[in-house]
Amino acid sequence: MLNLRRMLAIAHDMVAVAAAWFIAYWLRFNLELPEPYHEQALTTVLWVVPIYGAIFFASGLYRGIWRFASLPDLQRIILAAGGGALAVTAMLFMVQVVVPRSVLVMSPILIMMLMGGSRLAYRAWKERSLGALIPAGREPVIVIGATDAAASLIKDLARSPQWQVVGVFDDNRSHHNLQIHGATVYGAIGDLPAMQQQLNARHAIIAMPEAGHADRRRAVDIARKAGLQVLTVPSFDDLMSGRVTVSQIRNIELDDLLGRDPVMLDTAGLREWLGERTVLVSGAGGSIGSELCRQIARYKPQRIVLLDSSEFSLYTIEQEFGRLLPGIAISPLIGDVKDTQRMRQLLSTFKPTVIFHAAAYKHVPLMENDNAWQAVINNVLGTRVLAEAAIANGVEKFVLISTDKAVNPTNVMGATKRMAELLCQSLQQRGGTRFVIVRFGNVLGSTGSVIPKFREQIAAGGPVTVTHPEITRFFMSIPEAVQLVMQAGLMGGNGEIFVLDMGEAVKIADLARDMIRLSGFDENDIKIVYSGLRPGEKLYEEVLAADENSLPTPHSKLRIAKARPAPQDLPDQLAGWLTRPELPGDATVREELMRWIPEYQPQ
Repeated sequence: MLNLRRMLAIAHDMVAVAAAWFIAYWLRFNLELPEPYHEQALTTVLWVVPIYGAIFFASGLYRGIWRFASLPDLQRIILAAGGGALAVTAMLFMVQVVVPRSVLVMSPILIMMLMGGSRLAYRAWKERSLGALIPAGREPVIVIGATDAAASLIKDLARSPQWQVVGVFDDNRSHHNLQIHGATVYGAIGDLPAMQQQLNARHAIIAMPEAGHADRRRAVDIARKAGLQVLTVPSFDDLMSGRVTVSQIRNIELDDLLGRDPVMLDTAGLREWLGERTVLVSGAGGSIGSELCRQIARYKPQRIVLLDSSEFSLYTIEQEFGRLLPGIAISPLIGDVKDTQRMRQLLSTFKPTVIFHAAAYKHVPLMENDNAWQAVINNVLGTRVLAEAAIANGVEKFVLISTDKAVNPTNVMGATKRMAELLCQSLQQRGGTRFVIVRFGNVLGSTGSVIPKFREQIAAGGPVTVTHPEITRFFMSIPEAVQLVMQAGLMGGNGEIFVLDMGEAVKIADLARDMIRLSGFDENDIKIVYSGLRPGEKLYEEVLAADENSLPTPHSKLRIAKARPAPQDLPDQLAGWLTRPELPGDATVREELMRWIPEYQPQ
């Protein structure tokens, strides 16, 4: 049913068509229309208006809102006017009415001008009217970056009751002294501190979602030196996914400072591998497991089996899927990977094609003292039970998520993960299920990591505790780590150990300082205290992707570790040890791990 506004729009366009038809005649005869042609114009317009009206309707011209008229609306008007001109010409030819050719050429041009111009004029009037309603006390803000995202942001903020863009800074000299939606590009990003007082802004928005990490960090540092509170637009991945819009600005997070370039994925290959398949994720309620489930869901699997031993974690991810991804079939299952009967039952019932094994005990100091044997049972026996159940039930591929701490391990957790790797390589030699092992380092914000701990300490007023002033770690975001796990899972299948390019090592003390500054404090407000290395903790992690201990792959962020081969009978050798009736003490566990893992050297 047509509403009043749409009827007015239709009436306007029909009047515009009639006016354009008469103006074309008028111009053709130099503003003096002879009587015979005056009558011809009146007669033919009764045919012309309905023809154009029908084509306008067929072109979807009345689905848009004039207030938001833009380039696509103008394109539709041009196509519709062109189609109408051809239809009118054909109709006049069929009824044998000879109309001056210049009228047939000029009338669609005039129609485009009248219809397009009126829409844009209406939009400009509405935006000025809205601007008059916005309070005068809007907060002045500077935009860094003259990108497409910046243009969209400035356009959106023009209607914002909160912000007033007072200037733009960009390193591209060709943009300097030009304007973007009325906002002047004053100069390079480095010129910002010198002009900040003149512009009288207290905030800056980084609008460079496609820029590299180094460029974004430099922009943040310059804005901070200028005394500005720094905000940013969503990431390029989030904008492309449609989850957010460019106007949803937010505070700078640690991921923005330590962030890395986007991961290029074989999307078609992943869709073919995971689409319409049943995929099981162990540890599905954890930080890595839950993100795996979210990203697997993008490829439309037939079902995702969410396996976890924690009732609360499983409930949390189940509720998230029900709220955000209701179209994805899931089966949330409570189960312990060490439980042979439960694992065989689940795999027999759901018959997954792919398993991502993320369940593990991973906290180094916690596993080092009083829990060493539990780390062995969970990380080694749990992997063996699930992997052997996978072989017995014809699972095509088993992806083990390992850790950089398995490289020349100095702690129980790293040694148990190295043993899990060897188990998978040994089982690969039996044929059937194909195994892939993926190692990576620390991920930002994962459960039990340093980031949540620092946040809690800052919220409590400090101090922030760092174990050693020189301790360094490699970091990546959880989404990036999971993307590379999936890419490695797609590429591998021969028991390879993939290692991720973790980038540059980061000093934990620098990380603490960044988090303090991001929270609006400095080191005078929140102190950093050094507490000493914890049990089993290394000062420096191994460089996993170095050329001398790994081989390249077709993917720039994935390499294959050069590791010693696993004995084919390793599962049989371990059987008695893993199922022993007595519970060994920590010292015994370390001694026995050294026998199985020669490269393990406990601190």
